[in-house]
Amino acid sequence: MKDVTQWHNVDEALFRQKIVPLHQPAILRQAVKHWPAVQAALQSDMQLQQYFAALDNRAEVNTVLAHPDSGGRLSYNDTLTGFNFERQKAPVTAVINELRKINGKKDALHIAVQSARTDACLPGFRRFNTMPLLATDICPRIWVGNRIIVPAHFDNADNLACVVAGLRRFTLFPPEQVSNLYIGPLDFTPAGAPISMVDMLKPDLAAHPKFKTALEHAQLAELEPGDVLYIPTLWWHHVESLSAVNILINYWWGGSLGDGANQASPFDSLLHTLMTIRHLPPEQRQHWQAFFNHFAFHADGNPVAHLADTQQGIAGELPNKRDANIKDWLITQLKTM
Repeated sequence: MKDVTQWHNVDEALFRQKIVPLHQPAILRQAVKHWPAVQAALQSDMQLQQYFAALDNRAEVNTVLAHPDSGGRLSYNDTLTGFNFERQKAPVTAVINELRKINGKKDALHIAVQSARTDACLPGFRRFNTMPLLATDICPRIWVGNRIIVPAHFDNADNLACVVAGLRRFTLFPPEQVSNLYIGPLDFTPAGAPISMVDMLKPDLAAHPKFKTALEHAQLAELEPGDVLYIPTLWWHHVESLSAVNILINYWWGGSLGDGANQASPFDSLLHTLMTIRHLPPEQRQHWQAFFNHFAFHADGNPVAHLADTQQGIAGELPNKRDANIKDWLITQLKTM
């Protein structure tokens, strides 16, 4: 697989004008090396713990614990009726301290804090560790753990993943490789997003033969403290945390994730579409595909260009009041299903 493209000395103008428009993953080398958190991590795990302890308000955050036999891969149990990890709550600093204590121990648990808002648990983090590439109102989220593997999944938003401590390896796949990744249940997931059922460190190509095609389109990113990975919306990413103590800060924007996101998720529309269309006869599904291509994906251009702006309805730009009325109507329809 090829390496993700690397960029150096990235500022906001370069990021917005040159990198984002490519809609491709990008490594922004040492883009957050100036962070005090990164500098503490580069000194020692003890300095790292002390730095976060000074910010920690002791609020408990979601923490997962996986048995040593899991290899750290957070996924389903053998029957897909549950997951191979347990959920608990603990303060961020307590987790970092525990990771330091179990480092090197045989049969140690795999532990991870996932997607905790720093404003809620580490007040002051973003004031001292500024993200120069994004708007200041986007709240950073913290991910902490030892050797953890997160199976390939996607985000319904653009993502900047900033490595503070430890080494991380990302394997990324374009959105159109979805048909070659053998996706698990859409409505029952380990952490909200559907995941690939392929164990990418030891893939079973007899059970998952199309995964070989996905690998031909994969991109690899290996990151050190201070590095940032830009992951465009809907790109699948498999994440390996490779050190005894790993910390990542991420920022989501432009989608239905993160704070203040108020747009409906296209993923919800996918689920609704599956409920209403998949059982139709083949010829009807084909006809509905033509409707979706025309009205939703504009395969033939603007489908309401022949109508005045005030006549375009839901297929055009809706005023807020009209938009709210349609949402209310959809809610009523769903309740009667």
